[in-house]
Amino acid sequence: MLMDSLKVSPAVFTARTGWEIKPEGFCKGMQCVPIDSPLDYDGMLDVMRVAQPLGMELITDDASGISALGPESQTKVLAGVRAPELELPDHKGNPWRLKSMYGKKTLLVAWASW
Repeated sequence: MLMDSLKVSPAVFTARTGWEIKPEGFCKGMQCVPIDSPLDYDGMLDVMRVAQPLGMELITDDASGISALGPESQTKVLAGVRAPELELPDHKGNPWRLKSMYGKKTLLVAWASW
């Protein structure tokens, strides 16, 4: 879920993640997670308050003001995974290696015509 604000309406959060606010907490299917005071005084949901309890990674790029909320993960498998070595031609045909981005936030976008 990409966001330009860390405050979203509960309806938008539910539509994009499947988690909805119920009296017992945030629920998705039969799973419920109790979270105290997830809403601000204006009725908006503070994503920073719910990301960790729901097991969703939250990353913010301060320069652009864009945040990304990942899907929930019951384990921290994604936290330590490294992509395999990858070499592709850049827009000028020169070889580019994924490891040149090590230590930097990197978004890989893949596309296939099938």
